[in-house]
Amino acid sequence: MAAERTIGRLAKAVGVNVQTVRYYERLHLLGPYARALSGYRLYGSEEEQRLRFIKNARALGFTLREITDLLDLRVSSRARCSDVQQKAEEKLQCVEVKVQALEALAQALESLIQACRAGQPTDRCPILKRLEKKAEVQVESRTRR
Repeated sequence: MAAERTIGRLAKAVGVNVQTVRYYERLHLLGPYARALSGYRLYGSEEEQRLRFIKNARALGFTLREITDLLDLRVSSRARCSDVQQKAEEKLQCVEVKVQALEALAQALESLIQACRAGQPTDRCPILKRLEKKAEVQVESRTRR
């Protein structure tokens, strides 16, 4: 195969760490297509494409379990694009929930910061006092849309 690469060259070509490639191998997400006589793992263009797929899916927030499902759909002759679309919609819903939680967290922090009187000693700092209270800091959920 003309495009065969060692693990280091594969990792560099895709822009990941060699340890990342080894980790994906341990999870059976990726594997070499062959081994050289010296014992080095060899990877071709299909393995590079698969590694890029995993990297790009991770960048979109998919978990390794979800990536496994997407890879299974990718090679299934019975799977349809609508199956992949459903997975993407599920991920989008999760992201939207996280965004709402982060917005609520930002609002709670803004409230604490506004309560602060910067010139006071720390024993009177409202932020520290609030964090010391028995009740948890309230993070109110705001709705988006």
